[in-house]
Amino acid sequence: MSIAHPTDAAAAGPPADARQRGSGPGKTVPRPGRPANNKQGKRHYGTHVFLIVMAAIWLVPLGWAIFTALRPKADTDKYGYFSTGGAFNFDNFTQAWTQGGFAKLFWNSVLITVPSVFLILFFASMMAFAVSRVSWKFNITLLIMFTAGNLLPPQVLAAPLFEMFKHFELPYAFSDSGNLLNTYISVIAVDTAFQIGFVTFVLSNYMKALSPELTEAALVDGAGVWRQYWDIILPLCRPALAAMGTLEVIFIYNDFFWPLLFIQTGDRLPVTTAINNLQGQFLSNYNLIAAGAMITAIPALIIYLLLQRHFVAGLTLGSSKG
Repeated sequence: MSIAHPTDAAAAGPPADARQRGSGPGKTVPRPGRPANNKQGKRHYGTHVFLIVMAAIWLVPLGWAIFTALRPKADTDKYGYFSTGGAFNFDNFTQAWTQGGFAKLFWNSVLITVPSVFLILFFASMMAFAVSRVSWKFNITLLIMFTAGNLLPPQVLAAPLFEMFKHFELPYAFSDSGNLLNTYISVIAVDTAFQIGFVTFVLSNYMKALSPELTEAALVDGAGVWRQYWDIILPLCRPALAAMGTLEVIFIYNDFFWPLLFIQTGDRLPVTTAINNLQGQFLSNYNLIAAGAMITAIPALIIYLLLQRHFVAGLTLGSSKG
């Protein structure tokens, strides 16, 4: 009986199947389940060029608005809009803030935006829970109806809503017009109704990704539907609620159409609609309007920067799930 020495196996070289795969000097054996040609190191020049062009298209009008806001109108009239001559200062911002009454206008925007966002998140989260966590035969039907409502242009309902609010009588203690027109309630109601569908669709998809054992265990313990929604599911949806809240604040704050339609008193308009007050009857000072537009964009930018972490987390959470 012969005993093989360990050095004999080493001298024999690699097995036959390894030699057939072409292992040798200067060659690497691809790992199982990974392609031989690794394309991760290649640069996507086309994607980078496209993103740079899109960023330039978005930033050029913004930069031009800032450039116009910093120039006095007299220098613009003298040298032209496409020139760099003249002085640059913040006089237009000061004049726009004083002439436009932005302190009052910002408060009007707060009175419309904050209640609208809270109502949207509250009602949309309840509806999303009903169509995603409760088993009944109208789940898909209701979700389709809420989603289809977003496809309807708001301008189609402008005349019917105006007539309906006009004939909806209210005590003069709540409305000096005796109806829903010229009140914040009308704008809040319409903004809430039009945004609930989109938020319901997003939150329902988020709630579907949560484990069904959560509500099943709560049901076994005797928790009702409200307890399951308020104490179990809703706390787990905080990232999604933060993301939707950030979007809705920006959407409703920037809304121009509905306040212009339902509010007739100038001192009740939100800031985005009241920029129109900076325009003269016979002459438009575009430098002043540009400064007012920059002032209007500051709160939305601050809100986005403060909630950016929650916004990104809400959009990307669950993206790695299979």
